[in-house]
Amino acid sequence: MGRCYNVSLPGVLQRQGPDTPFRYEATSGSTVSAMPHLSEYVVNHWPYALLLVGMLVVLAVSEFRHLTLEHGAISPSQAVRLLNGGAIAIDLRSREEYAAGHIANARHMPGIDIVAGASGLAKWKEKPLIAYCATGMTAGSATRELGRLGFKQAYNLRGGIAAWRQENLPLTRS
Repeated sequence: MGRCYNVSLPGVLQRQGPDTPFRYEATSGSTVSAMPHLSEYVVNHWPYALLLVGMLVVLAVSEFRHLTLEHGAISPSQAVRLLNGGAIAIDLRSREEYAAGHIANARHMPGIDIVAGASGLAKWKEKPLIAYCATGMTAGSATRELGRLGFKQAYNLRGGIAAWRQENLPLTRS
């Protein structure tokens, strides 16, 4: 497979064979752990260490947002079950997109109306609401806003109307 070189340079990582781990040989010939050198590396290369910490923070925030955005997100098949049980579908797309095709019995409501307080939806506060847009991004924000306004059963159609079409589910034109 690969070649294994046994080069003996003091102060470098060495490998004795293909199945043995690397080890650090100090200049005196004794084997030492590389961990004590981590603090020295961080001090000498602080921009790289800071970049690594920043990337880890961004990754953690991204994962946290992903988990919180997925809360309340449902698949098209789950949406069909809820709609058959009396849920209300809310289309957040433009009027032209709504007219071109929407979920049956969906109510058209621009996203700005939800930010303004969703007063038109107050009578359905106890019913399940399924918000959807073209791809699911705008509806995710709308669902969070509905949750802040006291709607306990607000859901986002994961993937939006694109996912609905991909599942070959019916659309109504108006």
